[in-house]
Amino acid sequence: MGLKLQYQNEYQSPRRGAVGALLLLLFPIFLPSLFSPFGHASPSMLSEWNVMVKSNAQEGNVPKSRHQRLLKSALQRQTSEEELSELWTPLADQAWKPCIEPSIAPSLPEKSEGFIQVFLDGGLNQQRMGICDAVAVAKILNATLVIPYLEVNPVWRDSSSFMDIFDVDHFINVLKDDVSIVKELPSDFSWSTRDYYATAIRATRVKTAPVHASANWYLENVLPVLQSYGIAAIAPFSHRLTFDTLPMDIQRLRCKVNFQALSFVPHIRTLGDALISRLRYPSGKSGATGTNHLLEMPNVKGKQGEGKFVVLHLRFDKDMAAHSACDFGGGKAEKLALAKYRQVLWQGRVLNSQFTDKELRSQGRCPLTPEEIGLLLAALGFDNSTRLYLASHKVYGGEARIANLRHLFPLMEDKKSLASSEERALIKGKASLLAALDYYVSMHSDIFVSASPGNMHNALVGHRTYENLKTIRPSMGLLGQLFLNKSITWSDFQQSVVEGHENRQGQIRFRKPKQSIYTYPAPDCMCQA
Repeated sequence: MGLKLQYQNEYQSPRRGAVGALLLLLFPIFLPSLFSPFGHASPSMLSEWNVMVKSNAQEGNVPKSRHQRLLKSALQRQTSEEELSELWTPLADQAWKPCIEPSIAPSLPEKSEGFIQVFLDGGLNQQRMGICDAVAVAKILNATLVIPYLEVNPVWRDSSSFMDIFDVDHFINVLKDDVSIVKELPSDFSWSTRDYYATAIRATRVKTAPVHASANWYLENVLPVLQSYGIAAIAPFSHRLTFDTLPMDIQRLRCKVNFQALSFVPHIRTLGDALISRLRYPSGKSGATGTNHLLEMPNVKGKQGEGKFVVLHLRFDKDMAAHSACDFGGGKAEKLALAKYRQVLWQGRVLNSQFTDKELRSQGRCPLTPEEIGLLLAALGFDNSTRLYLASHKVYGGEARIANLRHLFPLMEDKKSLASSEERALIKGKASLLAALDYYVSMHSDIFVSASPGNMHNALVGHRTYENLKTIRPSMGLLGQLFLNKSITWSDFQQSVVEGHENRQGQIRFRKPKQSIYTYPAPDCMCQA
């Protein structure tokens, strides 16, 4: 099918263009922090824009179903014990095992070249990858790494530090033979802070690191700074180390950091273990404080999925919905609200807005809605006794948007339903800690499903590949085409889904050039058993 570009000129009138230009000129005056050396938006700016364009009527006016015929059949589905047994069977041994030990015994240099500081932006999983890269760069330069500084995300506004999220003593101990790491700078370098670099150009700051820079680039550009000043601060640093042409031992060190050294703080692990226990053993409800936190369903005992659970990472927030430029069935009000939001955040510069909804869906470029991911799971054979843990932040459209998913899987749980307010007190309002808890529970699930690609998806797909755990990756292109076919029967839909996902359930995929080692750990960090 030929793609027909359909440009929308709704926001391109001369008057609006002039207003937009004026706003761009005035932004540096009224929002100076957006143009600071570290490039950070004011923490309140995005939320203020969000309030401005939010339509309460639209967000509550979510359609009951975009796939009524499929939903009706899915609600009546039945799965045999044999099918359930196959569905819940763990991945077979694929003859590959974790392999992160260096080719020669690790050792520290006799003398450190100096201190390396990095400042990491993004969400938890982007920062996680940056931490791994920082250790690798310190190793390349024979430098001492200062525990990375985590920037405050302007969207989530979470000020959690490295030590708030990760077990810093475990981190240092696991890597003690590979890289020298300190929690803070000695007094002689106490001046080297984020505020110091945010106020002026400094000789010790390196801000020209290209995306996916080579090891030689660091040796040629950062090592001289270390040798001259004893310290180098690299910002920005996200995605600033290549995935190719690095020594095998450096690649394995990155995986050692990611899969062994980065352990969450004890209270995250303790709460995560409690949630996992309540998912596996729902009769033991007394673990939570003073309330029943698990949904009960009769006739579940003795079924194949008893004691097991699926984690669904549902990424369907307003940013993703708007940026996709897809139609999610909310009518003109929703389209207008998302178009305004898109215009405010990206000034209309969104490639997908050039295409029709049909073209985007046929190419698999639309995020799956909660209803659509529910239909996928139902077609794969998960029945209404499946215990589902919903790992997500804020779903665009709220509870109304996930209503059909909940109808399909009435035993769906999340952090709020599983844990008391007292148990959640330490993580309330902290996006990074909430994401850490979801990550921990996801790594201990029998099956993990991610509705849409993203940093969380990439991190968990890689980690679960490394551990040989069943992980379902939805085929976006296939599902987009199936959902466009409004006359498809449930049996045809189910057959296409099952056949299309036979090889998308955790089978090892080898990393190709330029692909992330954190998403594709084989063959760099895995060996044939």
